[in-house]
Amino acid sequence: MLMSMFMLFSFLFSPKDKGDVPASIYDFKVTSLTGSTIDFSQYKGKKILIVNTASKCGFTPQYAELEKLYEKYKGTMVIVGFPANNFLYQEPGSNEEISSFCQKNYGVTFPMAEKISVKGSNTAPIYQWLTNEKYNKYKSTSVKWNFQKYLINEKGDLVAVFDPATKPMDAEVIAAIEKR
Repeated sequence: MLMSMFMLFSFLFSPKDKGDVPASIYDFKVTSLTGSTIDFSQYKGKKILIVNTASKCGFTPQYAELEKLYEKYKGTMVIVGFPANNFLYQEPGSNEEISSFCQKNYGVTFPMAEKISVKGSNTAPIYQWLTNEKYNKYKSTSVKWNFQKYLINEKGDLVAVFDPATKPMDAEVIAAIEKR
């Protein structure tokens, strides 16, 4: 009986494989905060750092370091932010409000996608890819909190996952970005 209840709970509250998860990171096209399309195929040959973000989180000041990191490596790496309201409702704003907040408070110039869900039954396909070894061929993870970071290498392979508390300019992140 306990096992049956666990299986039902797991089914109800785990990400659903919606069948629309592309095989490659380069096959993703997502909508930006401003309504344009972010086409990941344009990032072939560059590293990609994907971060779930929030405006009312203790880690929100990481936007400043993310922007610094982006400026330092923008010839060889891109950062894509994904606002999400999955943790204590710390991203309540609309796409327009989030965009304004990021520009006004942190001067964000790296691409920002529209607000999505990064966990639960309505997990966005890109986060299904990032968190499931079946797709990313690296490992399965769960998004622990806002500002968790996923690093994809120049070949489109997921190669590192950084805890939300790991700052963008941390030596471990820099070493992974600079690794050839």
